[in-house]
Amino acid sequence: MIEEQAQVVRVESGEVWVETQRKSSCGSCAANRGCGTAVLSKVLGNRTTPIRVICDVPVGVGDQVVIAIREEALVRGSLAVYMVPLLGVLLGAMLGEWMAPQLGTAVEMSTIVGGITGMLIGLFWLRLFSRKIGSSPLYQPVVVKRVETLNQI
Repeated sequence: MIEEQAQVVRVESGEVWVETQRKSSCGSCAANRGCGTAVLSKVLGNRTTPIRVICDVPVGVGDQVVIAIREEALVRGSLAVYMVPLLGVLLGAMLGEWMAPQLGTAVEMSTIVGGITGMLIGLFWLRLFSRKIGSSPLYQPVVVKRVETLNQI
């Protein structure tokens, strides 16, 4: 399980809404000034992200909790998000190049149009896939435990 600390902002029956702090993956290395990730992090700032989480632990608004998601869900989701549009671009471009002589168009233009069309089809499939898995327990984060703070001890 991949864990992250979050703060409860709303409590509902069987689930809670939490906010996590968006973090850069770096920022402390020597290449900080020239690093694209660090620059992007500074531009976007430290925004919070509200997330709906399944919760069986008694918590209240303002509590700090540890949320977790299965590694398998992260790997599958990452593969879908990155690979499906990329494969769409590649297959669409190859199909466009193959069809150019039959259509009597320039190969470059047909390849570009095919690649863009393939990417759009991949993104559309991804949208349908995300709706389908949205209710799957595998892809749902859960509250693992409530974090005891010094004020609560």
